[in-house]
Amino acid sequence: MSKLYLVPTPIGNLEDITLRAIKILKTVDLILAEDTRTSGKLLKHFEIVTTMQSHHMHNEHKTVDRIIDRLKGGETIALISDAGTPAISDPGFLLTRACVEQDISVECLPGATAFVPALVNSGLPNDKFIFEGFLPVKKGRQTRLKILAEETRTMIFYESPHKLVKTLTQFAEYFGNERRVSVSRELTKLYEETIRGTVQEVIQHFENKPPKGEIVIVVGGIHK
Repeated sequence: MSKLYLVPTPIGNLEDITLRAIKILKTVDLILAEDTRTSGKLLKHFEIVTTMQSHHMHNEHKTVDRIIDRLKGGETIALISDAGTPAISDPGFLLTRACVEQDISVECLPGATAFVPALVNSGLPNDKFIFEGFLPVKKGRQTRLKILAEETRTMIFYESPHKLVKTLTQFAEYFGNERRVSVSRELTKLYEETIRGTVQEVIQHFENKPPKGEIVIVVGGIHK
C-alpha cells in the first residue's frame, strides 16, 4: 500500500536513530534525501541499501509530481533530511501537502529534532513557546523583530555560526540587553555546548570565542 514516511535522522549522534526508523528505511521502495552524499554515510553505517534519490529545496518544486505518480502507483517512499525531522526548516512541506491533497497516506515518525533539547535545557519557560526557525535574511527582518519584541512566549530560532553575533546584537537592540537567552550548538555531538545568560553576556562570550556548528537560540519572552 502506498505511503509517504517522514523519517527523522540523527542531528549528530548516530545512536539517536530509532529502531523503527531503520526498519522503515530498509523496507521502503525509495528514500528521498536532501543530500545523498550526507545521507549515504548514515545508510552505510546501518547497512541500508535502499535506492536513494535527491530531494532538496532547489528541486522539490520540480520533483513533487513525479514522486506523487510513484506513490499513486503503489510504492512506499521515505523522506529524510540531512539531520533531524523533515519539513522543520528543511524540505518536506510541499510533498506532504501534495500527498494530503491526493489522499495519499502520510506518516511522520517521532525522532530527533534540534529545537526540543535546546528548549528543554535552556532553563527558560517551555510550557508555551513559538518556533521561528531562521529569521528573514533581509526583507521583513526588522518588521519581524519589532513584532517579536512584544512576544510573551519563549522564542526559538535557528542561526548559522557566522551570523550568530550579528543576530544576538539585533536581539539586544530590539529586545533589550537584559533579555535572557540560551544558545545551544553542536547538540548531541562531542563538543555540545549551551551558553546561558543575558543577551549582552552571551554576545560577549561568542565575540571572545567564535562559534562553530549548528546553532539553536532560545530567547525568553517579555514579562508583562
